[in-house]
Amino acid sequence: MVTDRIIAALEQGTAPWRRPWRCVDTGDPGGLPSNALTGRCYSGVNVLLLWLAAEEGGYTSDRWLTYRQAQEAGGQVRKGESCSLAVIYKDWTKPAEDEHGNRLYDTDGRLLTETVPMLRQLHLFNVAQCDGLPEHMQPPQADDDTKRPVEDYAVLSPERLADVQRMLEATGVQTEARYQNQAYYRPATDTIVMPLTSQFDSAADYWSTLLHEMVHSTGHRNRLDREGITSSSRKRGDMVYAFEELIAETGSAYLCTQLGIYGEVQHESYIDSWLRVLRSDKKALFRACSRAREATEYLLAPLSICSAA
Repeated sequence: MVTDRIIAALEQGTAPWRRPWRCVDTGDPGGLPSNALTGRCYSGVNVLLLWLAAEEGGYTSDRWLTYRQAQEAGGQVRKGESCSLAVIYKDWTKPAEDEHGNRLYDTDGRLLTETVPMLRQLHLFNVAQCDGLPEHMQPPQADDDTKRPVEDYAVLSPERLADVQRMLEATGVQTEARYQNQAYYRPATDTIVMPLTSQFDSAADYWSTLLHEMVHSTGHRNRLDREGITSSSRKRGDMVYAFEELIAETGSAYLCTQLGIYGEVQHESYIDSWLRVLRSDKKALFRACSRAREATEYLLAPLSICSAA
């Protein structure tokens, strides 16, 4: 069901991980979905699901609550509002079995058990769907007079530039600029090759593209050692290549959101290959989000920023 939601969005031409750049005046730190009661950011595939839900619902806040949490906070979900889907892993204890399905017992004849994670649905409501919440939880009011121009977000602050430079230097990856029409990571020389900065529409587009390639670079065998980067047989368009691109897309979206970089990366050419991956393996999305989390944690480590991916 989770993967089907993402597939449906991609089939409509919407990549859920591109959503954070729409909602930059909410006041929600980092733009990552969070629980309005606990303040904790949601992680993994839930980030994509809640970005998509906020986009579809037109919500101006990335803060969410369960029905019970809304009541605990003194509010109430409005009648007729529909919940949004997230997921949570709960430990489930079951009888241990061998490879043939036979139950296992200890030397005293007692049944052995094992704990396995089980995926359960979590039903959430955006704070915009609730009445009576405390003022600090309420969604911001859209006010055209106070909204900053979109162009403002195309310019990076010196602090953000310094953060990205520190991340890049910490990886040891080299960068190379060429007058060309593509950006890519070259594993053999551990180099990110970028078009000239003058070829980009904005500074934010340049840096968001660089972050995409930096996520690829974490797959180097001396870093996180991912098949999509280290495999000698990978080629553009195959499943391994497409899966690696899915990791880089989600990982760079998380990074850009946490760093406040509101640029665009050209991704349309990959949509068909992502759909092939997701349709052939319903667990691929969860694995991609897990690898993206590892990559963002690796890159953010020098900044002492905790990744919520």
